[in-house]
Amino acid sequence: MKLRILAALPLFATALLAQKPGDKYFTNWPENTDPKIVGKKLADHFVVSPHQYTATIHYSEVGAWYGSLEFSKLTNDTELRDKLVKKFEPLMPGGAEESRIPQRRHVDDSIFGIVPIEIGILTKDEKYASYGKSWADRQWENPQPDGLSAETRYWIDDMYMLTILQLQEYRASGDKKYLNRTAKEMVSYLDKLQQPNGLFYHAPDVPYFWGRGDGWVAVGMAEMLRDLPDNHPDRARILKGYRLMMAGLLKYQGKDGMWRELIDKDDAWPESSSSAMFTYAFITGVKNGWLPEAEYGPAARKGWIAVAGYIDQNSDITQVCEGTGKKNDLAYYYARRRRTGDFHGQEAAIWCTNALLR
Repeated sequence: MKLRILAALPLFATALLAQKPGDKYFTNWPENTDPKIVGKKLADHFVVSPHQYTATIHYSEVGAWYGSLEFSKLTNDTELRDKLVKKFEPLMPGGAEESRIPQRRHVDDSIFGIVPIEIGILTKDEKYASYGKSWADRQWENPQPDGLSAETRYWIDDMYMLTILQLQEYRASGDKKYLNRTAKEMVSYLDKLQQPNGLFYHAPDVPYFWGRGDGWVAVGMAEMLRDLPDNHPDRARILKGYRLMMAGLLKYQGKDGMWRELIDKDDAWPESSSSAMFTYAFITGVKNGWLPEAEYGPAARKGWIAVAGYIDQNSDITQVCEGTGKKNDLAYYYARRRRTGDFHGQEAAIWCTNALLR
């Protein structure tokens, strides 16, 4: 009997070593919440979805495109990848939808470049890689005297919207100048905008904790920490800001697993895009060991199950806050309308499936 136990110990130890952070909380999913199945439905739905919002490609559509491409990579779904690439072809210079290419030197438009960069990474096609790089280079053509991008405006949305383009080009090229730029930008925003409770006002002159605005911050820091080396001079500052924010968010998660459209207001409605973004940040933190698994694992699982429950039979996520500018008026934020199938929600839900599948 003793010999059998001793013989089994190496196998048991191997099984323990094979376990990854989050395995305890990110398996055995209830019906309709398996990330591989949900992500496939969301990505396939995106392929056939029409453009939203503006005459040029809206940043939320860019995020959904990027998330769908990453999902195709994580699931080795080359058919999905090819459909997503084909959908983008008309948006290349000279293409049939060239008029939809954004033009402004503004974070909302420049983020467009992350899609051709991702296509270049996945397909090794230099045509897309070089086009995406041109967007990243353009963003820093005329930097401010402090070295930050001329697109810097200190809205919290930028902590993803501005930083992700440079991060993507670093991922594509390995050139550390892109990583250093984006890390410096993130630190500047953290120093200026983070509040003592870890959360962020929508802008310095708008003292409200708007859900999706803070969602951009949470995702932006999580994305950057995935790539910042341990010895990078800005990593410790960003990790400190990230952990402070995660602790603040944990306190405001509802019993239903959701967060409110105004994070600290119990009478605000449960909002799906911000809830998905916060869940993404929790999942990523647990899986990478940045957050205590026992504390954040259950919250991340609860968040994902809740968010998945807002996806309807058409693969549209419901209860998404409409596009929202900044305004120093609390009533303005309370009055934000709820939308269904809005790309702000679609992108965030896809990102969650990706985080769970990594």
